[in-house]
Amino acid sequence: MNSQVGGSNSQIPRSGGGDRELGKQDPRPTCRDRCAAEGPSEPFPQQQPWFTHCACVDPRPAPDRDGEGRGGKGVNQVPGKATSRDAGTFTGGGCGIRATCSEIILKQEVLKDGFHRDLVIKVKLGESIEDLQTCRLLIKHYIPSGLFVDPYELASLQERNITEAVMVSENYNIEAPSYLSKESEVLIYAREDSQCIDCFQAVLPVHYRYHRPHSNDGETFIVLNNPDLLMYCDQEFPILKCWAQSEVAAPCALKNKDICKWNNMKYKSVYRNVTLQVPVGLTIHTPLVCSVTLLITILCATLILVAVFKYGHFSL
Repeated sequence: MNSQVGGSNSQIPRSGGGDRELGKQDPRPTCRDRCAAEGPSEPFPQQQPWFTHCACVDPRPAPDRDGEGRGGKGVNQVPGKATSRDAGTFTGGGCGIRATCSEIILKQEVLKDGFHRDLVIKVKLGESIEDLQTCRLLIKHYIPSGLFVDPYELASLQERNITEAVMVSENYNIEAPSYLSKESEVLIYAREDSQCIDCFQAVLPVHYRYHRPHSNDGETFIVLNNPDLLMYCDQEFPILKCWAQSEVAAPCALKNKDICKWNNMKYKSVYRNVTLQVPVGLTIHTPLVCSVTLLITILCATLILVAVFKYGHFSL
């Protein structure tokens, strides 16, 4: 492929490392030369294999996209598409260098039926990270008031090495109904997925709370938004330069009290959010339910008293 530089009509052939002759200078202008002639002349990092071309422009962050972080507020599940045009841009000095970075894809789904479910979160980091052993992934999830996480269950799962999660919220009441509860915060340390290359996975058991009865519809909905995705690596990777937004202080590990600075990562979500359907009672059934409950209570109490006086042995 040929390329034109500046306003010249001459075509400069693309050459690799083996195409240069000894003692001859490569006629192709470098990014530094182009930026000095066309834009800012400040120094910038040395070119790396993932750089595709120079772009002497003012630095600017990657554009926001739907379905990232906790941004999704809709009710329906909306699939997201990861495209190459969403690649990130990072710069050094005054000359921007466009880097083609793999998308970070996050998918969360709720498994099982009934009032006791499993929230499964899968994260695919792409081809950018060569050695996952140097990176850790932390998922900061916000559980809505219609759901709760049992801290005693989490402690049991930790002992059996099934999952690594801890409650952050204080004064947490698992018995309170949804209308008397608040949003809670959970930290989940994801683990590498053995069935997927460059993937992490986390599992969190969640449970439905009791909801107010409705007057017309016998169901309600719980919207579970996307979590915050935090990453900590012992060395720099292009994916951190592309998608890191800010730094967040959090424990380095579940059983480690040391605090690390995690990178809050921008990612592409498969679903904008997850919506759960919960059956609730109807207010028109209140008289019937109260009457039947009272009658059954009186009947059971009467049978217990009869059995006590008939078969009991009393001594004065």
